[in-house]
Amino acid sequence: MNLRPRPWWLLLLLAGCGDSDVQEVRAWMKQVDAETKVGVPPLAEPKTFIPFAYQQKDVLDPFNPNKLLAELARQGLDVGAGGGGLAPDLKRRKELLENYPLDTMKMVGTMEMNGTMYAVLQIDRNVYKAVKGQYLGQNHGVITGITDATVSIREVVQDATGEWAEHLATLELQESKETAK
Repeated sequence: MNLRPRPWWLLLLLAGCGDSDVQEVRAWMKQVDAETKVGVPPLAEPKTFIPFAYQQKDVLDPFNPNKLLAELARQGLDVGAGGGGLAPDLKRRKELLENYPLDTMKMVGTMEMNGTMYAVLQIDRNVYKAVKGQYLGQNHGVITGITDATVSIREVVQDATGEWAEHLATLELQESKETAK
């Protein structure tokens, strides 16, 4: 069997590679391109900006805290009194547990060492021990008492008038899922 191609096979192979259809497609594309008209609608004219002259610029802003202080001073109230001695020591160096809000803390237990009761607090995945008199929370809180079930906290917060007010809070023991079974 001779597999060598004959010359008539080569002619047949080359005839199939003609580009007669390609010429027809190119001619059609030129015709469509010449007939197609692109229409872009014109852009609308921009609106003219008319600046507004505010006539009340010299009047005190109703949301300015100085307005409240001025009104309190006019009524004869002493704003700088600091809430009757409740003002916290703002110059005191903050403790570690003062970086976290109270709602992120969980009381997970207590322990007693050398006659001192400690509260075991969990923040995120870290566990800390706290003792009575220690500061915690972001509102100048101090621990006033620790029992087996609660941690009592006294916070000092500032109200809208600048007065310091006392707020009492507690952290209750959070039972784990293992002991609740």
